Amino acid sequence: MYAIVKAGGREEKVEVGSKIVVNRLEAAEGQTVTFPAVLVVNDGKVTSKADELAKVTVEGKVTNDEAKGDKIVIQKFHNKTGGARRAGHRQKLSVVEITKIA
Repeated sequence: MYAIVKAGGREEKVEVGSKIVVNRLEAAEGQTVTFPAVLVVNDGKVTSKADELAKVTVEGKVTNDEAKGDKIVIQKFHNKTGGARRAGHRQKLSVVEITKIA
């Protein structure tokens, strides 16, 4: 059984026991979070109707709330003026382990 859930502005395919990396959540490490299901597949039976998906809950436990993404380097260069600016960014992320699809 697996489900497609909306998490952090993206859709992720999850199963019980899988870990997903999403944009930083408000939940602290060890807390449980619930994701809305977009699609559920159970033994070849696909559930995609809104009224049936409203009954489905996908729960996960936050295992790391201080993860960081890869560094992105931002380089701006102004031609003929000798001006350049460089900055970096690392997106804050949360790692969630899926515990229940019901």
